[in-house]
Amino acid sequence: MAALEIEARDSSSYARAGRLHTAHGDVRTPAFVPLATKATVKGLLPSEVEAFGYDMVLANTFHLLLNPGPDLIDQFGGLHRFMAWERPIITDSGGFQVFSMGHGTVADEIKGRSPHGEAAKRAGAILSIEEQGVRFRSYIDGRERLLTPEGSMSVQAALKSDIALVFDECTPFHVERDYTARSTERTHRWLERCLSWHREHGPAEQLVYGIVQGGVFEDLRRESASVVAASACDGIAIGGSLGAEKEQMYEVVRFAVEELSGEAHGRPRHLLGIGEVDDLIRGVELGIDTFDCAMPTRLGRHGSALVPDPQTRWRIDLTKSSCRQADEPLIDGCPCPACSQGFSRAYLSYLTRAKELTGMRLLTAHNLTFIAALMSELRTAIIAGRLAEVTSALRAGAPLPLRPPQGV
Repeated sequence: MAALEIEARDSSSYARAGRLHTAHGDVRTPAFVPLATKATVKGLLPSEVEAFGYDMVLANTFHLLLNPGPDLIDQFGGLHRFMAWERPIITDSGGFQVFSMGHGTVADEIKGRSPHGEAAKRAGAILSIEEQGVRFRSYIDGRERLLTPEGSMSVQAALKSDIALVFDECTPFHVERDYTARSTERTHRWLERCLSWHREHGPAEQLVYGIVQGGVFEDLRRESASVVAASACDGIAIGGSLGAEKEQMYEVVRFAVEELSGEAHGRPRHLLGIGEVDDLIRGVELGIDTFDCAMPTRLGRHGSALVPDPQTRWRIDLTKSSCRQADEPLIDGCPCPACSQGFSRAYLSYLTRAKELTGMRLLTAHNLTFIAALMSELRTAIIAGRLAEVTSALRAGAPLPLRPPQGV
């Protein structure tokens, strides 16, 4: 049986709705995947994440390799039991961490600034990118380590994730075309090494996704998508830094999706690291099935809540003076704990400014509730043949039908 069962297609875009079949259950698509980077969605219990409507989370191979290590997690039978999440898990490969160690965050890259904060601590930790793999200095103990395509797949096999991503180099958009071309070709060679290792040693029930690279160059993106589509991978992720601004990002994604036709058309497509509200809407129209991003949880930890207002980028900053005496909830009728239990914007503003953990937890829960409702609305619209109408309304700031949690 194919990994993705497509249930409906939109007649005016590339959008489709379906079910992604994995060893630990189905994922209703299109879907957003919250980050459980270090085997936890920060601030929340697994049962709460499931209750908010999520079918799958994403864990980070690189960080779990360094701490607590794949051997310990393997002793518990894999990541599902270790973190008490019995639904699907996707694991990244460590490729993005190669990018962030060498170039800082995507925001650092786009804004042309040096890495700062935690990124500054990581800066210089990458020692070399070689054909064999990547040499880096561990941020845990300073030891030199080597991560190879085979090593990444071995870690993901020990984690026993439902979906493993192949090891790749995530090239930034500002590097020269020649470097991007060489890097993309190396990513393709690493793809074959990953698939070869997995055929011999990987869990039979684990799906493997190839990753499309190629920077912002149309021919390189299309070529990479064709190479990945021709491989034996079960699904296809679109990765790399996608450009300096949104329209360029959408164009780069379109290049890849247009190439993922024919034999690869029915395989699941994942867009790595993208999760802003407008990007999710456009990504669904472009035919993406699943997304992951730190956005909703990171915003919550830093005092911002998602609201249906495109003029403010669908968010409100609770540290602003306008919130300090505001008596209303974040969103009327929202079933999240922050809204349904009567907490005012003023109280949440106070918690945020005082850096209280309760505030971070409440805002994280609210933001994940909002994103789950958004993805559910888009999925329902595709199935009902109303996607164009619904996306137009969402872009105009229409409220979402926010449903109660499914029970913890």
